[in-house]
This record gives sequence, structure tokens and C-alpha cells, in this order.
Amino acid sequence: MFDSLSDRLNRSLKTLSGRGRLTEDNIKSTLREVRMALLEADVALPVVKQFVEDIRGRAVGSEVMTSLTPGQALIKIVRDELTSLLGEANESLDLKTKPPAVVLMAGLQGSGKTTSTGKLARYLKEREKKSVLVVSADVYRPAAIDQLERVASDVGVDFQPSTSSDQPKKIAKAALEAARKGFYDVLIVDTAGRLGIDEKMMAEVRELHDTLDPIETLFVVDSMTGQDAANTAKAFGDALPLTGVVLTKVDGDARGGAALSVRQITGKPIKFLGTGEKLDALEPFHPDRVASRILGMGDVLSLVEEAEQKVDKQKAEKLAKKLKKGKGFDLDDLADQLRQMQEMGGIGALMEKMPGGAQMPKGMAAAADETQVKRMLAIVDSMTKQEKSFPDVIKASRKRRIAAGSGTQVQDVNRLLKQHTQMRKMMKKLKGGNMKKMMRAMQGMGGNMPGGMGGGGPGLPPGMGGMGR
Repeated sequence: MFDSLSDRLNRSLKTLSGRGRLTEDNIKSTLREVRMALLEADVALPVVKQFVEDIRGRAVGSEVMTSLTPGQALIKIVRDELTSLLGEANESLDLKTKPPAVVLMAGLQGSGKTTSTGKLARYLKEREKKSVLVVSADVYRPAAIDQLERVASDVGVDFQPSTSSDQPKKIAKAALEAARKGFYDVLIVDTAGRLGIDEKMMAEVRELHDTLDPIETLFVVDSMTGQDAANTAKAFGDALPLTGVVLTKVDGDARGGAALSVRQITGKPIKFLGTGEKLDALEPFHPDRVASRILGMGDVLSLVEEAEQKVDKQKAEKLAKKLKKGKGFDLDDLADQLRQMQEMGGIGALMEKMPGGAQMPKGMAAAADETQVKRMLAIVDSMTKQEKSFPDVIKASRKRRIAAGSGTQVQDVNRLLKQHTQMRKMMKKLKGGNMKKMMRAMQGMGGNMPGGMGGGGPGLPPGMGGMGR
């Protein structure tokens, strides 16, 4: 997420981090680099100008000049201003109203409205414990209604039937009545999009807004369109009383122009980020955490929250008790850790949230892809029960058999066993997943983290299975 912006900003600031004294000249030079990094990230020019001026105003004052570590002080200012630009604090959905709370989804065609409707329904059901009904008022796009019905089924929420021969206003009224009769907490309405902004579309979505009187009107926009996303959001904001923005496809956005422009240009908060194709890939937007990730400082809080949601707590407790009793961390435990890590988006997604993870060489991230994890699991699956429980019995002949059975090389088996030994030692020290110890260990592992089959690549943070506790 925002890799190219992160790389450029970190290169710009790195030269100042260890300096004992800053001058107006080297601050000016650094801010020029920051300005170029933001423009290349497709951030809107007015936003760039204001951002750089805000930093300059604080940087040349006593806050930096009299600091014992001026380089670090300047980096803190950049982080603070970046957080301010993104919106200061997380703004969650406001659902405090007489049920059903109506959420209206608006945006252009192809922005990801229907998928985001399903993701949001899942989020509200699983995280907020709400009963949710969804409906599609998109009577123009072929199979739009069928798509939402499938998505609703996949995430386990109820779907209000509609047909392409109905009028959107009639669909909205029927859905609202069904939500009231069914005592649903939330009704989410997916609306039609167009390839561009036109008055007919705006008139229709305004009519739906008047009919439903939604407590939340969310603009869904593709972050990969850069500052155009912010300009489109402003056009919708002029036509509709928007309450927030959902940025989609941020996992494919290396630049970050939309995220940095949309709040400033529209005055509306970003409420959610769509971070992948899977229906659980929706994150609440925390400006301070995203700013930290952009500056390579990691986002351990989001990592822990994600683990709380996705890690199998029963397995975590079982492993913790096993380790406390002095029993070893065996290869079955390693396989469980790898599978749970896959549930959290794979090694690359985890490393992005680790402090310093954004600065790891790109080759290391490539070595840590899903293919490597599957290969590791294939090696473990090719072992006997005895070999998984007592890895020390695996000698040369067994290694050859395991390699042949998993379609790998003996060197791969040796590497896996070595990595397992490292993790076993770490787990023994952590005694089953003490969170503070674990986070310190994860921050200190750096490039030596076990997991990549490509030789020394980053891998599963040790003790991930204990994080759900």
C-alpha cells in the first residue's frame, strides 16, 4: 500500500534523521524532495502546497531548531502533519438512530460499490454484531442485483429481492419497509453507477437519498484513480450530503494520491479502506496508523486487531497451554501458524504492518509470497505423524523421501527444519505468546525472520498463533 510514496518520503527524510543540527537550507532541500514525492504520488497540487507550508512553518521554529535531536523532531512534524492531512482520528459509522439505520452507497461504475456493500455488511455483522439487510437499486448494470445477492449469501447477511424492471425509488421504499418489519439494525442500499458523472444519475441518487433519509451516505471511490478520486468525490459531495468516503483497491495503489487528497478537497472523512478482493478485506481508516505505515513506522495496533479477529482462539489457547506445560513447538504447530497467517493476508500483508517492514528489500517480499508458504505446508504434509512430533528423527533418507513427496528439494526441507528450530527457541522464550514480549521480538527480528524459502526471506512472525489471546 502506497509503496512508491513511502519509498520517496523515507529517502527524503533519511538524510536528516541522524543530524545534530539543521539549517534552513537543508530543511528547504528536504521539503523540496517531499513536495516532489507528493506530486509524483498524484496528490492534488493545492494539498501539496498547504502540506509543505505547514511543515515549513513548524520546522523553522524553535520546535526543531532547539531540539536535541532535530532530525527526529522534523520527522515527527511530518508524521503529525500527515496525520492531520488524512483526518486526525478514526471516524466510525454513526448508527445511533431508530432502527433500521440506513447506509446509502454512491459512486461511479467500477469503483467497487457492490463488493464494498458486501464487505461493509460483513464488517457490521461480525465486528459490530448488527443484523443487516442489503438491497440493490442498480437496475441498469446487467446482473448487478444477482451479484449483490451472491455477495450477501457469501457474507451471511439477508438480501432484499429486487428486479431490473422496478424503479429504484420503489425498490428503496420496499427495502425500508422490509427492514422495519424484520427488525434489522442496518439497511445498506447499493445504488447504480455510471462511467462518468451525469445529471440523470445525480438526480436519481438524490431522489433515493430523499426517500431513505440515510444516516450515512458513503462515497465509494477507486483509490488508483489518484487525485481524480478526490475531484469526483467533491462533485458527489456538492450533489449529496456525503458523510464519508470508502477508498477501494488501496492494496494496488502504490502512489496514495487519493488518500492524501480526498479529505482535504472534500472535507469528508475516509471511513474505510478496501484492501483486497476477499470479502473480509475492509479496514476502518485510522489516519495516525496510515501515516505511520507511509513513513515506515509500522502499524502494530492494526496487526493485533486483525489477529484478534482472524486467529483461531481455540488453537491459540491450546498452543499456549502446551508450551506452558513444557511441551515443544512441533511441525504441526508450525503448519497451524502458517495457515492462520494465510488467513491474515499472507506474509507480505503482515510485513507491511511491521515497523521497518516497508523498507525491506523488494526481493525479500517476493521470497515471502503465498507460493512459498504453500511449499512449506506441502513439506510438512509429506511427513509422518512421528516426524511432525519429533523433527529430530528426520535424517538424510527421510529428508529425501519428504522432498520427493512434496515436490521440493532436500535443501528446502533442511531450510524448513532450521526455521522451525529458530521458532521453537523463540516460542520457548515467549512461553506461549506474551503480547509485549512478542511485539518486541517481532520488531527485533528484521531480515532474520523465518519463513521465506528463497533463503533468508521474511516469514511468519513467531508466536502469531498466540496473538488471538
